[in-house]
Amino acid sequence: MGALGGSIPLGRIGGIRIGVNVSVLVIVAIVVVGLTLGLFPDVYPGRSLAAYLAAGLISAVLLLASLLVHELSHALVARRNGIEVGGITLWLLGGVAQLRGEPRTPAADLLIAVVGPLASLALGVVSGLVALVLANAIGAGLVVGVCAYLAGINVLLAVFNLIPAAPLDGGRVLRAALWWRTGDRVRSAITAARAGRAFGFLLIVGGVLMFVFGGGFDGLWLALIGLFLISAARAEEQQTRINAALSGIQVGEIMTPRPTVADPQQSVGELIDETVLTHRFSTYPLVRDGRLAGLVTLNRVRAVPPGERGSRRLADIACPRGEVPTTHPKEHLVDLLPRMAGCTDGRAVVLDDDQRVLGVVTPSDISRAVQVKELNGPGPGGHTRWPPRGGDLVSHGERGRAA
Repeated sequence: MGALGGSIPLGRIGGIRIGVNVSVLVIVAIVVVGLTLGLFPDVYPGRSLAAYLAAGLISAVLLLASLLVHELSHALVARRNGIEVGGITLWLLGGVAQLRGEPRTPAADLLIAVVGPLASLALGVVSGLVALVLANAIGAGLVVGVCAYLAGINVLLAVFNLIPAAPLDGGRVLRAALWWRTGDRVRSAITAARAGRAFGFLLIVGGVLMFVFGGGFDGLWLALIGLFLISAARAEEQQTRINAALSGIQVGEIMTPRPTVADPQQSVGELIDETVLTHRFSTYPLVRDGRLAGLVTLNRVRAVPPGERGSRRLADIACPRGEVPTTHPKEHLVDLLPRMAGCTDGRAVVLDDDQRVLGVVTPSDISRAVQVKELNGPGPGGHTRWPPRGGDLVSHGERGRAA
């Protein structure tokens, strides 16, 4: 459960954005070719190539729908437990539900994790029952084959996801169990992530051996899944350590206050001449009538061709208001971090109760907070002191004045 960029929007279900990454075409191709030229002709001989192809395409579409149901179940239960859901993306290795936050209790963690495999298992059982009914009613045929395939693949998906290794759902179950037993969520998450890395390594070794001894493409596919698991587990462990380091820190303690703001109608060239070339800023909130109207970063400014800088307005290149992560000074930084993705290049804008801009939070602010907290060291009882002695931490990397 994470995020993937470059997805094609498909719409919304229950208010949750649904998208598909172009890499999902690989899944479709593998399923269609495998079923059209392999499984279906072997089990149901004597049909035309067009019939096999149609059955393969239908199976691939229904498989994607099954993956969507799996991720949607995670997302809906997470939302019921107070976690914001950024969206769902279907991609090369299945689906990803982007959860912008973490469960507050082991019970919530367990429920969010286990509901996905349960949904896949339910789909498998239903598909199997439909296949049995149709087989008794109309006899063996491609329709029965499609239902039987969906039954098998969904049960396999449920079982595979319950392996106790993060980022698989079973890894979340392991994390919840260890969290409940020890009371230490961070250590439990790190243990689950390390289990994921070990399992990924086993998949790579198994895939290579399978390929060497004649397994062909299946071995390479298994190794690819192993590589993905190792990468995702390593990223999850790193994120867990960062969240632990930032635990207890409020946004107001690390934000860059009084940022330089700009008018949405200002041209890109004017911003470059008046601000970019004379100040060390990389984040520019756009303010109109005293309210946030968008956000421009240095990367967005640099992307405008020199010949268009005089005619392009900042509003034309800005991350729109609805996509800018916003926060308030009292919010805990670890709750903000999952929302700091997308078009703002990892930035967020801090607002007061009247929705006026107070400051910004940038990657350099977060990096400095981690470094200062490490230098600050543990206080009595082994707990890290925060704020540092001498008062709140205020970053100087983006300091400016309000326009």
